[in-house]
Amino acid sequence: MTAFGISFLFIPAIVRISNVKHLFDEPDERKVHKDSIPTLGGVAIFAGLIFSLTFWSDQKLIQELQYILAAIMILFFMGIKDDLLTIRASKKLLVQVLAAFLIIHWTDIRLTTFYGLFGIWDISTTFSYILSIFTIVSITNAFNLIDGIDGLAATIGIITSAVFGTWFALMGSYQYAILAFALMGSLLGFIIYNWSPAKIFMGDTGSLIVGFVVALLAVKFIEMNRLMDRDAHYKVLSVPVVTIGILIIPLFDTIRVFAIRLINKKSPFCPDRNHIHHILVDLGFSHAQTTMFLGAFNILMIAMVYLRQGNLLGEVLLTIVIMIPMLSSFFLSWLRKKRVPQLTE
Repeated sequence: MTAFGISFLFIPAIVRISNVKHLFDEPDERKVHKDSIPTLGGVAIFAGLIFSLTFWSDQKLIQELQYILAAIMILFFMGIKDDLLTIRASKKLLVQVLAAFLIIHWTDIRLTTFYGLFGIWDISTTFSYILSIFTIVSITNAFNLIDGIDGLAATIGIITSAVFGTWFALMGSYQYAILAFALMGSLLGFIIYNWSPAKIFMGDTGSLIVGFVVALLAVKFIEMNRLMDRDAHYKVLSVPVVTIGILIIPLFDTIRVFAIRLINKKSPFCPDRNHIHHILVDLGFSHAQTTMFLGAFNILMIAMVYLRQGNLLGEVLLTIVIMIPMLSSFFLSWLRKKRVPQLTE
């Protein structure tokens, strides 16, 4: 409630300041909004998250808190600069790598095993660092990329943080539950103003912080399961695949659009309208309908991977997790080409 209250109360003031200082996201041919919208909603998300986290967390029980806060602040200031002045993609990537390295090196929150997926168990320290940095940066950018329509990034952030927070709470890891629920509360306060028609966007400031915190929770979720007995209550057996299922919307959409851009011999960072949310909007769905559809799809995928993770081999479950969104996206793309033939990939 603390994070929710701060985020909810800050946003009207941010909107007024943005209107006075003309701090807007201007519409163009690629974007789906038609009006100039303030982009500093991430400031409210940051404020709610940081205040709630520092107020309710016990630093004696979560020694790595100082490094988590430092990494979030690095991304916050980079996001603010990008929202106001625009930063080159290479610089943004470098700062994200720095924030990820800070977390991995000083807190030792990193991936150390594949849990037997594809026959791979423990991995070397060097590869652990590389894989962990890649994972954190990829998830961070995935949330940045799905922030294309009203409410979507916030909705997926609420769902994923709620799932991770609930699991940490059930496991008695209350400090990480506080981190997850602080993010969820901040997003709940924000989404009231971001729901279609949006009065404010979270901007890069918000989407990078949301993605980074979710990535941190995902890595911690994976590693905590490694330390648990196989028969422990709430232990997740196919934890890498379950994590992918929890994050399926941002991860699959990012991989999909990057693949399309590379196939079309374009830079993977070149913006276009090939995201799943763009396809649904082009098919005539409203922002609210698209967001609810993708949110419901995400929840169903989470339920499916959790319920089946003890009954199927990891490789089989991973194949199912990949094939369901892939076939769905192929169908939606085909439908868009049929109904709106002037829009081609």
